[in-house]
Amino acid sequence: MDSILISQGLDLLLYGMGTVFTFLTLLVGVTSAMSALVNRVAPDEVEAMVSAPGQASALEPRLTHIIQAAIDQHRGRK
Repeated sequence: MDSILISQGLDLLLYGMGTVFTFLTLLVGVTSAMSALVNRVAPDEVEAMVSAPGQASALEPRLTHIIQAAIDQHRGRK
């Protein structure tokens, strides 16, 4: 009786883990395919949206000051 329960438990374990592994593999594949499709369709727009870390900010100085003031007020500084 115990060996049957262990066998059924192992079957359920393998079935469940196999299902999760299959789903995650498909998710990674579909996500990679969608990313490649977006890069192929509109590569200029994607590169324009993502700025390099060392690149200067595209915001106006006035807007930068407004944002900084809002952050300071939220943090409680005056």
